[in-house]
Amino acid sequence: MWLLSNKVSVEDSGLLEGFCDHHCHLLPGVDDGVEELEETLQILKIWEQSGVSEVWMTPHIMEDYPNEPEKLKEVFLSVCHNFKGNIALHLAAENMMDGLFVKRLEENNLLTLGETEKRILVETSYYIPPMNMEKLIDRIKKKGYDPILAHPERYQYMNKKDYLHWKQKGVLLQLNIPSLVGAYGLDVQRKAEWLLGQGMYDFCGTDTHSLNSVYNYLCSMINKKNVKRVLAFSNHS
Repeated sequence: MWLLSNKVSVEDSGLLEGFCDHHCHLLPGVDDGVEELEETLQILKIWEQSGVSEVWMTPHIMEDYPNEPEKLKEVFLSVCHNFKGNIALHLAAENMMDGLFVKRLEENNLLTLGETEKRILVETSYYIPPMNMEKLIDRIKKKGYDPILAHPERYQYMNKKDYLHWKQKGVLLQLNIPSLVGAYGLDVQRKAEWLLGQGMYDFCGTDTHSLNSVYNYLCSMINKKNVKRVLAFSNHS
């Protein structure tokens, strides 16, 4: 009973009131996320009813999904044209740090997360880091970008020492909220809670890929202490 009293559903937690989602895959038909525009619009309607105020759509850009920024902008404009709600919509990308990323970094052909800030959302394999990750982060910063590492809690090869190292190098960290409710397993949840407790996160995202994941997420139980910690740092702009 005591354990249950320390938890609340995400839907009832207040976590999404005024929330800015910095990472999701709602741009339809471009990656492994939402496939149809109608589903995107359904999800946005649910998010608005839940209190979400802003959504950054961050489709994958990687060698498996070599999306061109200009094409993504076209799809995004179609979503904006069809969406009749009040959520502020933005477009960025989740960039796998692979060969395609290196090429587009040199060309400055990237979608940034932030209207004026040159922030880029980056990811790696869950199992191994990219070759020369240290040098690649340095190149990103030398080009004038601030790297945001997506869902660091999910990288199996990373440990506490790694997280401290990247923070010291100025890498920003983005929490996947579903990590806190066990969506990716207990080990990921524990790492997310440790990072959260250490105050190491800078941004939040839902990493939503489908309507079903939204329903599951809203019904999931989250520790009230974690809700307070997220609300204390989460950026709503």
